[in-house]
Amino acid sequence: MMDIYETHSAEETFALGEKIGRDAQPGDIYTLIGDLGVGKTVFTQGVASGLEITEPISSPTFTIVQVYDEGRMPFYHFDVYRIGDVDEMDEIGYEDYFYGDGLTMIEWANLIEEILPETYRKVTIEKDLQKGVDYRRITIEQIG
Repeated sequence: MMDIYETHSAEETFALGEKIGRDAQPGDIYTLIGDLGVGKTVFTQGVASGLEITEPISSPTFTIVQVYDEGRMPFYHFDVYRIGDVDEMDEIGYEDYFYGDGLTMIEWANLIEEILPETYRKVTIEKDLQKGVDYRRITIEQIG
């Protein structure tokens, strides 16, 4: 299954993330793929809002995982961009998050594909400058 969305502003990208957060179930895993500056953080902030999390959401570039517990379920936000080896994921106990009772969002998940669960949703965000500077094509694909 694959759904394709087109957004034309940061607000629309946020709103799509918010819908995903509202519809999320415990144990859901989303991977997030996209170039720098494409809107991954805006999308993730929308997801957090949909989970009723009010604290500021930023990319956990230096900590690998940021945990937010204040919403209707835990939100585990991974950014594995700086990970050198998947063994680092073992060291932080990634399985507790991946198979936990919250929603897991993994930015740059292509770097750790070998440890991803069999089933997850892959979110790809792309720009197309010919369609406008704020245009985004967001593909959500069910894997497994």
